[in-house]
Amino acid sequence: MKNGKAHTIKLADFLPYRLSVLSNRISRAIEVSYQDKFDLTMPEWRVMAIIADDGGLSAGEVATKAEMDKVAVSRAVSKLIDSGRVDRQFAEGDKRKSELFLSDDGRKVYEQIVPIAKSYEAEVLGQLSADDQVKLGQILRKLSQIDLDKN
Repeated sequence: MKNGKAHTIKLADFLPYRLSVLSNRISRAIEVSYQDKFDLTMPEWRVMAIIADDGGLSAGEVATKAEMDKVAVSRAVSKLIDSGRVDRQFAEGDKRKSELFLSDDGRKVYEQIVPIAKSYEAEVLGQLSADDQVKLGQILRKLSQIDLDKN
């Protein structure tokens, strides 16, 4: 343990850091392509995409599904409601629970951004062979199934 090096990490080689950096780079590149045109932030886009997949979720359910901070989701939802892109309805059986849905305007914006996002995905995946793309999908599924909660 010379010079206190026994408990250090070379961040550039640390998997969580590498995944985070790559994810942020890709997400920022996509965000730049829609941010000004649609006045939309990355958290707002993610909320819209999740609601498009699974309408009727609460903000808390969106946060859980997106692995996002609840405050960030709450802010995004509020802005999306204010801008008319998301509608909030109350659950029939429980008036305390609100459910989120894309409005007609939100659906139109979503449908314009999806091809942009898919184009960036294709550009990134295009750097890999077809075999590597399959392997990457398998690896990501496997890693996503790990229980990382160490309570």
